[in-house]
Amino acid sequence: MNPLKQILSSASIVFTTMALACVPAVAASTWPSKPVRLIVPYPPGGGTDIVARLLSTELTKQLGQNVIIENRGGGNTIIGTGALSQAAPDGYTVGLITDSHVINPHIMKSLPYDTKSDFMAVSQLVDVPFVMVASRSLDVNTIDELVKKAKAEPGKINYASIGNGSPHYLAMEWFADVADIDIAHIPYTGVAPALTDIAGNQVELMFTGLSSGLPHVADGRMMALAVSSRDRSQSAPDVPTIAESGFPEFSFVTWYGIVAPKDTPVDIVDRLSKEIRTALSQPALKDRLTSLGVMAAPSSPAEFADFIEKSATQYEQIFAITNDANDASEKSASGGH
Repeated sequence: MNPLKQILSSASIVFTTMALACVPAVAASTWPSKPVRLIVPYPPGGGTDIVARLLSTELTKQLGQNVIIENRGGGNTIIGTGALSQAAPDGYTVGLITDSHVINPHIMKSLPYDTKSDFMAVSQLVDVPFVMVASRSLDVNTIDELVKKAKAEPGKINYASIGNGSPHYLAMEWFADVADIDIAHIPYTGVAPALTDIAGNQVELMFTGLSSGLPHVADGRMMALAVSSRDRSQSAPDVPTIAESGFPEFSFVTWYGIVAPKDTPVDIVDRLSKEIRTALSQPALKDRLTSLGVMAAPSSPAEFADFIEKSATQYEQIFAITNDANDASEKSASGGH
């Protein structure tokens, strides 16, 4: 080959390679140039949807592009999260996840995605502590009184949840383990009917979100015994924590966060994380979240990835506890065989 042609050919290859390498950077520098889709794997109207819409309003102002909520409920979040895993990794589709993301591998035989490798952490949004509520008929006002009564009457006190494997169920099973008490589980199809029965003295205990439980406490239909978080909630500052009620090892919160499909450019992920942290620092938004019984908890991508890992480990430990308890119950019912 002519030496000049060879030089030009080599230069062409180099420049082409450099141009291709610069494509993600160019895309990231212009992001967002069109609306961003935020998949919420729950139906409209619930807590996750409300938080997502509050966030999208702030992000739309900050980014100069609409952040559009797309509700894809069903399958215990699997439908919406599955759609996110198949989305183009260009920063224009992101998704909300909750602790169901790390619970599902324990309760589903298979998932259409890998919870660890198919997503990139962007930022945590909020912590969602529970409050333990009790019926008036139970006649207890504190965790100490509850534990003493449960020990005196093993298996007699019952509690509601929204089903085996739900955070409501897992939190109560973990509490029963650390308190060394025997209480009976009654699953419900939803929070509302469970709380109706607690108010009507049909069932006696439940862990539920602050926003759903506190109104019933305020109108005197049930008691708030404790919150599940490490620290007291700003939404209920007079309600003690379980940790300060004699069980310092107990700390349980559910959570919401934002993730992107794997291979989304890192600088877009970092930019979106920064914008989320800015949005959640706005006093008006923080106050609105507190009124909903949740606490703003923005984080960097690395911090959120670490948080997800720790949450997964905690749920593994809780599932081990509940499985051991179920095995023991089955052996007892079958005469120990």
